[in-house]
Amino acid sequence: MPFGEIENNTTLALIDDMERIRQHLSIENWLVFGGSWGGALALLYAQQHTDKVLGLIIRGVFLARQQDMDWFISTGANRIYPEQWQQLAECVLENESGCFVEGLWSAINCNDSTLKKKVAIQWQAWNGQLAMGKSFQSQNEMDLESVSETTIKQVRMELHYAINSYFIEENQILANCDHLQAIPTTIIHGRYDLVCPMEAGFSLYRALPQADFIVLPNAGHIAQHEEMIDALVNATDRFAGITD
Repeated sequence: MPFGEIENNTTLALIDDMERIRQHLSIENWLVFGGSWGGALALLYAQQHTDKVLGLIIRGVFLARQQDMDWFISTGANRIYPEQWQQLAECVLENESGCFVEGLWSAINCNDSTLKKKVAIQWQAWNGQLAMGKSFQSQNEMDLESVSETTIKQVRMELHYAINSYFIEENQILANCDHLQAIPTTIIHGRYDLVCPMEAGFSLYRALPQADFIVLPNAGHIAQHEEMIDALVNATDRFAGITD
């Protein structure tokens, strides 16, 4: 579908796309590797296509539960970076009586092009602040002219999934981990991950006690810096050795 299209853009459709790619490439079974939302999607794919998955590498565990979104957007990380969060909160119209995500969804879909650009800038800034921590370079002034339609479409897609609870049942990923017990799995989580707190990684490990659970004491959310990169490369190399 075209970039930014949200009609029929669901988690099930993404899983079906993954399976079509596997079939198109004539891959009998494969190692599935993902981080954050990509990791959630990898787990959901494996729960539906268990016999096609040789192993799983999951980085920065995101379980797409309500508590995960609450932490990210309303009652958790906003206490750590209240100044950055306030800039995002100011994008929500005062007459919006619903939840915070609903307010952002209304704003990104409104007829006010300036407001849509503000939402796009502040949503990406909030993501960047939590993902990069002290490495994030905040901009004091918003350059609205630099905001492209592609950026607005990207943010709209992300909010489309958030407002629809990622098109899955509450706690669906953990509830269906019994399907994954036989799949070799490595879980890698940074202790200082503020997008997806450590509780999510530990909860996944408790549901998959046979997994290798690697906690990186100095890492955050994104796949950068030596500690995280080494852990990901080493995990991939171990799977390569298993499948040789």
